[in-house]
Amino acid sequence: MVDNTDPFWPQPDSELDIITEDEITTIRREVEEALENESLTSAAGKIQDYLEDVQNVELNIAITGESGSGKSTFINAFRGLDDEAKDSAATGVVETTMEVKDYPHPKHPNVKLWDLPGVGTPNFKPEDYLKKVEFDRYDFFIIISSERFRANDVLLAKEIQKIKKKFYFVRSKIDATMDAEKRRKKNFNQDETLERTRLNCIKGLEDQDLGCPKVFLISSFELHLYDFPDLEETMEKELPAHKRQTLLMPIPNLTLEINQRKKEALLSCVWRSALKSGLAATVPIPGLSFAADVKILTDEIHKYYHAFGLDDESLQNLAERMDVTEKELKSVIKSPLLSEVKHDLILKMLTKAAGGGLMIAEYWASTIPVIGSMAAGALSFGTTHYMLKSCLNELSEDAKNVLMKALKADNE
Repeated sequence: MVDNTDPFWPQPDSELDIITEDEITTIRREVEEALENESLTSAAGKIQDYLEDVQNVELNIAITGESGSGKSTFINAFRGLDDEAKDSAATGVVETTMEVKDYPHPKHPNVKLWDLPGVGTPNFKPEDYLKKVEFDRYDFFIIISSERFRANDVLLAKEIQKIKKKFYFVRSKIDATMDAEKRRKKNFNQDETLERTRLNCIKGLEDQDLGCPKVFLISSFELHLYDFPDLEETMEKELPAHKRQTLLMPIPNLTLEINQRKKEALLSCVWRSALKSGLAATVPIPGLSFAADVKILTDEIHKYYHAFGLDDESLQNLAERMDVTEKELKSVIKSPLLSEVKHDLILKMLTKAAGGGLMIAEYWASTIPVIGSMAAGALSFGTTHYMLKSCLNELSEDAKNVLMKALKADNE
């Protein structure tokens, strides 16, 4: 059993509280069992395979609704694409979804959004809909309507309830509703109109015997407004623990709350990457540890850039969405790190981090058997941990500054 009183292990409400005791215990057991039956090198490889499996969890999200409800535009917005981008889901005023189609996230291919034909379309009648779309495949469902939710939407929700999976009602095109109301009413009040629209949707569902539904009001063209952040947080909380980060990372970095949750989630995984570094250092091949560290650091920093939306494509999309120039957004980025990390920069960073890494190495040398057995492994673990945490803090602060710049411009 892990000693939870030790200050190094994650404590409740700490920045690393996403790591569970079960996961730490599993890692230690895997290490100990591997060392009992295999050589140090093969044991290290086994643990690395385990860590890769943990990081490559798949998430399948089903998006369904009637023709013209805005499913495809929502899928594109979630993936950070506009409707005309390459690999975007086809959109149109007529039914464009004629078969089940998956759309992997361009930067997180383990996350797939599935565009399902609407219930009641000619080839997908209610009585055989569930079988045709292979319901068991999906982690949860988003049911979209641009007006009232209809009988087929409720039928679908009830069938999802039977298989004990989660579903979420999304009232799309809320921006168009707000614009129409502004034109119609001289004394327009946005908050009152939003609440009235929400209650109207809820009443329609309750009238069809679907108790206590929650409805999220969303504009796929302005995801940072209305209920999308609330929807994302709700979905994340209701997923199994090992899939929450898989959902969070591809979400566009649209609010300060999302930015902070991404930082906390990534901090919770720094030790996994550091452990990979330490394992590589236990293999007695000259130069292997350094090469492994460069790859680990490069991969992780790239992941941070994409998660925080600091890559050029994400900054360009944010600039277009918020009516600000990409140059203005980049002007508040202070970190010397680049989206393409150079070999010499990694070397300088490793040298700088080595001192801080020693502070952590001593603890892990006495805690993890495969690390503790080799001083090089402990040092490599400590150095990588220190360096990744420093880089993550820098980039999350840059992302916060970029977002504040964009939000300020959008409100002017």
